[in-house]
Amino acid sequence: MYFRTGLRAAGLGLVVAIAAGAAGAEAPKRGGTLTYMIPADAPPSFDAHRETTFVTVHAAAPFYSVLIRVPPDNPASATDFVCDLCTEMPVPTDGGKTYIFKIRQDVKFHDGSKLTAQDVADSWNRIVFPPPGTTSARVSYYAMVDKIEAPDDATVRFRLKYATTAFLPALADPYTWIYKKEILAKDPFWYEKNIMGSGPFKFVAYELGQSIKGERNPDYYHKGQPYLDGFVGIFAAKQSVRVEAIRADRAAMEFRGLPPAARDELVKEAGNSVVIQESDWNCGNIVTPNHKKKPFDDVRVRRALALAVDQWKGAPALSKIATVRTVGGIAFPASPLAATKEELQEMAGYWPDIEKSRAEARRLLKEAGAEGLKFELTNRNVDQPYKIVGTWLIDEWKKIGVQVEQKVLPTGPWFQAMRSGSFDVVLEANCQSIVNPVLDTGKYLPQTAYPENYGGYEDAKSIELYNKMQYETDPKEQRVDMRAYEKYTLDTMVHAIVTPYWYRIVPARSYVKGWKISPSHFLNQDLANIWLDK
Repeated sequence: MYFRTGLRAAGLGLVVAIAAGAAGAEAPKRGGTLTYMIPADAPPSFDAHRETTFVTVHAAAPFYSVLIRVPPDNPASATDFVCDLCTEMPVPTDGGKTYIFKIRQDVKFHDGSKLTAQDVADSWNRIVFPPPGTTSARVSYYAMVDKIEAPDDATVRFRLKYATTAFLPALADPYTWIYKKEILAKDPFWYEKNIMGSGPFKFVAYELGQSIKGERNPDYYHKGQPYLDGFVGIFAAKQSVRVEAIRADRAAMEFRGLPPAARDELVKEAGNSVVIQESDWNCGNIVTPNHKKKPFDDVRVRRALALAVDQWKGAPALSKIATVRTVGGIAFPASPLAATKEELQEMAGYWPDIEKSRAEARRLLKEAGAEGLKFELTNRNVDQPYKIVGTWLIDEWKKIGVQVEQKVLPTGPWFQAMRSGSFDVVLEANCQSIVNPVLDTGKYLPQTAYPENYGGYEDAKSIELYNKMQYETDPKEQRVDMRAYEKYTLDTMVHAIVTPYWYRIVPARSYVKGWKISPSHFLNQDLANIWLDK
């Protein structure tokens, strides 16, 4: 048995299910190994600066440190940040354009060498200003950054081009792992296939497609942590495998999320041996047509695909079987910058009259000479919710006479197909960490501005609209700017189709303590706070 307690955090929907009879704050116990499931086959690489997938974070975040982060005991906050490698959060100077961080002097890399401000500044320079031939997935997040310096081994200074409230949330991004400068100087790609950080756990072993293991770092600088002796992350793309492992207590939890039916099955069979935490999710699938392939270079065809989809009927139906729930535009629905239902209904793909919408879709296809269109939808080999959403979309497109075959790929080849442009239309996702709508919506910029956009288009107008929004400091005007950017992206040019946002349902055995849910499956994943009550 369990009951749910509704919490409100930073305006975000958050529900925590607590085992009946649970006590208040308990003293953490030391020891034990956490076994958890990772719902994928394998990470495309271990380099968090390059990757955008949760698989890299769930597998390797425990090995690394970051400069700042969300509070582990309040990860749902979109406004509170605490130091990891710094000694205290700085007060910005120079009108909000200079941030000076003092770096802890008691941090060692796992090879025994000292971590200094030089390592921090070097990693951040590679994230913000990637060297030729390397990739940084989040370059657009840091357009405000002018210079990053380490004047000495204990100081890192960020100089901004302009003051913005988007900077600190961007700095707390959970993918901004600190690497050893000396290693990167010899081989800038070393961290793609190797692991060596300064986090709470030290790397032990990795078996491709099977598992990853870590052990407690005895030199961890947050004294007393981690509580665990170690962890084992087991890769399993099949939901049924993961649910059975948790039910049988072969694994204690998974961090990404399960659909309602799996939650109900676990609760029914395991009772108060499991706890469930739930939250709105700053994440959702998006459909990206390849603008470099005909007929998807024609906006009429892209618009027709959007008009065919019944979001308003689809979301509640999908929510019964998948980890999706809320209709939204490019901004997280719980954000003050998100579109209202009435604003959404003015754009293609959100019309309230689906028959009128589909009639217009057929007209556009005929006008574009694309009647009887057939294409391949490239999708990821992850059940929830990729394959379910993909199947739903194919059925929706069939209603306007479009025939689609779904091509499902493992995570690595799926990313490779997107990065090489080897697809007709791809089902991908825009999943972000801290709710920061201005930066979160950078995903819809052309690839020259946002490296992990796979649409294959250039669009100066899109960049102009986005920059206007980013520079605006008045919340009301910024919301107006967001609507203009959103309408241009989804309605005028239809660079992408946003499907219903996900809903996060995280199960765990009741003996797992110390971990709290957030609106992102990227946050709070270093495992340092977790302890086992057994």
